[in-house]
Amino acid sequence: MHTVIKKNDKRVIRGWSFFDWANSAYALVISTAVFPPFFSATAPETMSFFGVPLTSTALYSFSISFAFLLNAIMTPFLSGLADYSGRRLFFLKFFTILGSIACMSLFFFDGPETAWLGLTSFVLGTIGFGACVVFYNSYLPDIVTEDQLDKVSAQGYAYGYIGSVILLLIILALIQFKDVLGFTSDSLPVRIGFLLVGIWWYGFALLTFRVLPKENKLKFQTSFLSKGLSEVTSVLKLLLKNKNITLFLIAYFFFIAGVNVVIYLAAVFAEDVLDFGRTELIILILLLQFLAMIGAYFFAFLSSKIGNKVSLLIQVAIWVAICTTAYFVTGSKEFYILSCFVGLVFGGIQSLSRSTYSKMLDDNIDSMASYFSFYDVLTKLAVVAGTFIWGLVNQLTNNMRYSILSIAIFFVISFFILMAVKVEKK
Repeated sequence: MHTVIKKNDKRVIRGWSFFDWANSAYALVISTAVFPPFFSATAPETMSFFGVPLTSTALYSFSISFAFLLNAIMTPFLSGLADYSGRRLFFLKFFTILGSIACMSLFFFDGPETAWLGLTSFVLGTIGFGACVVFYNSYLPDIVTEDQLDKVSAQGYAYGYIGSVILLLIILALIQFKDVLGFTSDSLPVRIGFLLVGIWWYGFALLTFRVLPKENKLKFQTSFLSKGLSEVTSVLKLLLKNKNITLFLIAYFFFIAGVNVVIYLAAVFAEDVLDFGRTELIILILLLQFLAMIGAYFFAFLSSKIGNKVSLLIQVAIWVAICTTAYFVTGSKEFYILSCFVGLVFGGIQSLSRSTYSKMLDDNIDSMASYFSFYDVLTKLAVVAGTFIWGLVNQLTNNMRYSILSIAIFFVISFFILMAVKVEKK
């Protein structure tokens, strides 16, 4: 029930890319650079969860698992409903608003006594971010022809890296010059940063909402609930019939699990294991973002020369080396060098995965959100698996070095499965 979009329209592509600019502020500031170390430093060392004492770092990891599990259950159903009733843009807007408000509410997380408020807001923000991404991604094959998928997918990530870095620099300035700006506490500039993330996310998302066409929404009926679920089920059956796509999605599950663990928990690892300070962490993340933008374009170029499959295999092999090496890292200098490699493959593997999946799909516009919901569900379940394993190993050993080593196994498994996937060189 979606309005057909004119493909390769520069205005639409630019507007679509700005959503990455908008929501990547959450991905960088909340999930990676600022909130994780802030939570680790502000929350009590041990928190009670239904009477069970858990370390705050393990509980933080489990909260990510919970948020993504909930999203994995919810978004396939919603995407089927969106495809059938013509409400893809509606859901994109709804979850954008939910996520941005959750980020702004983190302003009120200012001490151990409000740790649960901070964790709850983080979970809601993660749900909003994770849910809106599936609807956003589903527009990619709608707005460009197949020969432009790699390039435009990389452009979206590049917009995200640039926009999020700009906001992170603003927040870094608030932290560094807090005395000059008259802030009365160390936490206030950080909490103002959380507030800015929500405003930034929603404000720039409006640019995307303006260029995406209005949809032919059908009047809501209760039958849409069962029909939406039926839509998802039919798409699942079609995907399972295609052995090649199934193999790709399984391989994707394992390597994106490892990637997302690094995204969400690298800052915690650097702070707790290597004693990185807040400013040092933010500088490190800025370096990662810059290199990730380069990596996204580099691997898009490389895939045009040697194909998507080989490009992905190279990146997965690098990730195996990264996780294995991280186990032995003891100093900040070594970690900075390792982070350079993380940055290069961090952007490239996400961008190329999205475009590779798009190439493997039939040109079925009416159910594109449902197709991408399965891609998104695997992403979320992968995050659940990765963060749960990380948190479990950390809880059992009280040593995050073993956690990062365990993640290398995910990449090894994905490498061998990916070798069996056939991806045509475009």
